[in-house]
Amino acid sequence: MNLETFQNRVLPAKNKLFRFALRMLGSEDEAKDIIQEVFIRVWNNRAQMDQIQNMEAWCMRITKNLSLDRLRSIQRKGTYPMEEGFDVKHTDATPDVKTELGESMLNVNQLIAALPEKQRQVIYLRDVEGYTYNEICEILELDMNQVKVSLFRARNAVKEKLMKINAYGL
Repeated sequence: MNLETFQNRVLPAKNKLFRFALRMLGSEDEAKDIIQEVFIRVWNNRAQMDQIQNMEAWCMRITKNLSLDRLRSIQRKGTYPMEEGFDVKHTDATPDVKTELGESMLNVNQLIAALPEKQRQVIYLRDVEGYTYNEICEILELDMNQVKVSLFRARNAVKEKLMKINAYGL
């Protein structure tokens, strides 16, 4: 693989890789470090790139593994990065609608963050990033049934908890 091939096959996925790492780690700085490590690993293994069919899925798997390694390292050291929230911006909405949307997104993000690891990764890859079931199987190294069951359980858990939150006072 030469530089031009690297720029055409790997670099277009950098934003997805960053969002995935950010979602797992919760820190922009940590996510940026992980993405740099991913690109270094891909470049160092460029001789084997011709054998890889789905470059983006392979990079997502590297990102997942490096992020999990970083999380384990942080837990061993006992240092935790500060939480960073996601801002929802709607320019056409009125202030009260903006507030409701912001609160709803905050609730959904908190509910997803409270899910078990596998369910959290599957729902993020499918519903946020838009990956196909096959790509998720490849990224997370799971079989199709595990992906479908995890996604079903994650969506149900988020739905039930969100309904309880929104049904307050009824």
